[in-house]
Amino acid sequence: MTCNKIDAGMVAKMFLAGAQNLEAKKEWINELNVFPVPDGDTGTNMTMTILAAAKEVASLEDPKMPEVARAIASGSLRGARGNSGVILSQLFRGFTKGIQDYEEVTVPILADAFTKAVDTAYKAVMKPKEGTILTVAKGVAKKGVELAEEGETDLEAFFRQVIDHAEYVLNQTPEMLPVLKQAGVVDSGGQGLVEVLRGCNDAFLGKEVIFEKPDSVKTAVSNGNTISVQQEADIRFGYCTEFIIMLEQPVTKEKENQLKAYLESIGDSIVVVADEEIIKVHVHTNDPGLAIQKALSYGALSNMKIDNMRLEHHEKVIRMAETAEQTQDQPDEQTEIKPVGFVAVSMGDGMEQIFQELGVDYVLSGGQTMNPSTEDMLNAVDHVNADTVFILPNNKNIILAANQAQSMCEDKRIVVIPTKTVPQGITAVINYVPELSVEDNESTMLSEIARVKTGQVTYAVRDTSIDGREIHQGDYMGIGDQGILSVGTDIRETIFEMMDQMIDADTELISIYYGNDVERETAESVCAEAENRYPGCDVELQSGGQPVYYYIISAE
Repeated sequence: MTCNKIDAGMVAKMFLAGAQNLEAKKEWINELNVFPVPDGDTGTNMTMTILAAAKEVASLEDPKMPEVARAIASGSLRGARGNSGVILSQLFRGFTKGIQDYEEVTVPILADAFTKAVDTAYKAVMKPKEGTILTVAKGVAKKGVELAEEGETDLEAFFRQVIDHAEYVLNQTPEMLPVLKQAGVVDSGGQGLVEVLRGCNDAFLGKEVIFEKPDSVKTAVSNGNTISVQQEADIRFGYCTEFIIMLEQPVTKEKENQLKAYLESIGDSIVVVADEEIIKVHVHTNDPGLAIQKALSYGALSNMKIDNMRLEHHEKVIRMAETAEQTQDQPDEQTEIKPVGFVAVSMGDGMEQIFQELGVDYVLSGGQTMNPSTEDMLNAVDHVNADTVFILPNNKNIILAANQAQSMCEDKRIVVIPTKTVPQGITAVINYVPELSVEDNESTMLSEIARVKTGQVTYAVRDTSIDGREIHQGDYMGIGDQGILSVGTDIRETIFEMMDQMIDADTELISIYYGNDVERETAESVCAEAENRYPGCDVELQSGGQPVYYYIISAE
């Protein structure tokens, strides 16, 4: 029996199933990250974007098509996170324009809606790149129009052929983007879109899909800062366990891999780095004793550190709640409207403090591991008592969400300075001159951030090959503005190999921000070596407190 049309109730059901399927696959999609860094977040960003819309759709009773369309478009636009999430929200926005005026949807209407979705998304991206989610979406639209023109009316056949073609286009993305081919992965955003389509089709075919409303991310306000708090349920392994094994004898690669495999069986977030004398181990697990017992078979242990992440979560929530209560009890001192204010995105207590000291009105906690949503940015702008608000995204994956907030804000002028790193954001604020016009300040800031080179040091979470570099899980990596600059098993060698490529005859200032996994004494040693190595530069050391990245270093 053929089905030629679907009503608003079925559209809503299909959308919720698409959201559910994407959420189920988000971690796998995160792992499709081209660079093997521990911050792949495409799956998370897309999931949080679609879930923001799904909650609104799920709340509708006896929905009509305009209501479903409005819920999908509005919820996804405000909940959009990261570049992939913003593009997904724009696809939904265009798609809903194509269906909102109909009581029932047919093949020709869907084909037109797919085309509107692609047109809207492409317009939202300044420099669209093929081999991405946009390419997969374009393939879907092209196939939909082709089927409609051929006279296809059966929706079951239509959806099957559209999804088959989407998968074909997705598998071609490595041929369009060499970096995908080198990493041996398809585009993660495109994979996310395919998972949404698969979920929608499951609901259409009658498979039982129960949408469970997710808990919202809790947010607290403290002295002009917002801090997103991870749900305790998301903390799968409760103890962050670190130690150094003093080897009794050098280990073979096979024995090192055996240790990694064992740790993977009891936890995650694993780093194992070995040389002839020691092995450095980091693992999140529910039973640190098992990790320690296994390690003792390799040698004696030192520098042991075990943190209860769930307890830290509780304490953080309590501190934030107490501070928020104190803030609510205090009168609002900011009664006079300023001509200009600032919102900056940052990660780490030290970075946030630097922005506050530079006069930034509102600091959004976020970055590689948690991109703020468009709504987060709109809420931050609301807290700034100024006619014009500069937004500093400080991450290339947050710029689109900031631009989307700019287009949605109606009562204030928003100027987005497209800072791609925190050091660029700091430079932008430093170069703001109150006596100059908004336009002149914008021009100055854009000029100055272009002079800032940034390098970030982290570790690899999987084996891969990029730009001719063989990278192994646990290796240290120095990542520059355009790609990977250095790889090695010694962090100090990796740092200075990276810095050598960043610093030239025009460099005057080097700023070193060390993360929450680095001791002050160690950072001071790196700073001292930088002063000796680059005598013509001023070198500054700051505690950034950032996660994931051991060091963030800028040269300007």
